[in-house]
Amino acid sequence: MSPMVLALPGGERLAARLQRALHGADGALSIHRFPGGEVRVQIRGDPKEQVVVLVGSLDRPDEKVLPFLFAAGAARAMHARAIGLVAPYFPFLRQDAAFRPGEAVSARLFGALVSGTVDWLVTVDPHLHRIHQMRELLTVPADVVHSAPLIAGWLRHRVERPVIVGPDEESAQWVAEVAAGVDAPWVVMAKHRRGDHAVELVLPPMAGVEGRQPVLVDDIVASGGTIRAASRLLASAGLPLRWVVAVHAVADPLSAKALEREAGVELVTCNTIPHPSNRIDVLDAIRTAVERRIPAGAPGRSRDGGEVRRCACAGA
Repeated sequence: MSPMVLALPGGERLAARLQRALHGADGALSIHRFPGGEVRVQIRGDPKEQVVVLVGSLDRPDEKVLPFLFAAGAARAMHARAIGLVAPYFPFLRQDAAFRPGEAVSARLFGALVSGTVDWLVTVDPHLHRIHQMRELLTVPADVVHSAPLIAGWLRHRVERPVIVGPDEESAQWVAEVAAGVDAPWVVMAKHRRGDHAVELVLPPMAGVEGRQPVLVDDIVASGGTIRAASRLLASAGLPLRWVVAVHAVADPLSAKALEREAGVELVTCNTIPHPSNRIDVLDAIRTAVERRIPAGAPGRSRDGGEVRRCACAGA
């Protein structure tokens, strides 16, 4: 079954590549913004009895979520067989609890919204903390592409004798997987966040890593506070930081470039969000996860549940 692949705002390049890889049916999404700021969404093509795949990261979600919802609603009204969402970056996961009275738990609210809109989801390394798996947020199947083998593959050919450094305890399992992929030691810092832009890091003992190149590995680059603090701390320990590898580049390009100059590092990210720092391609892994959801005869509104952590990239 050939799906109809439709690009959400910002997802045009990934959608075009995915459509070619899947030999997708003809179709396009037309989005018009009226002077008052409202948006009109139109599907060009006939999705009747087709599997429709909406593609685009949902960073900057306040301007992208409504086009996604309207596109899914249009596909449903046109009798699509099933609707999937490929959102390499899945938003609103930081607020996974009410930290102050009256706060909305946006992770759960958005998860419920997505569950009522599509039949399945493919994403890449969601930013989970107190919520440990996407199945805790969703009632539809979610395939989670795991980027650690991809990152390890990139590092193997470009960084000699690395030591992999994680920014906090939550990164330990993921950092360990990257380190195993490059046969390198790893350490994890202790992090105390003092606000949106300020963090305090504590470096553990670094015995036995003399002469190695530290590589800071994190899932998101946003404000850059973690990178600045890590760079200063590692330099004071005689291990100047050159490489920072992240999955999702949430920081805007100008801020990211300023961060690289200030911290003296090179930023490398997966292409989950279009960004000048993109070096690591997640397309093959996403394609394999999508193919799992669109076999011939797949019924619409499937609710088989579950989550698959997978990396189906070439060579992984």
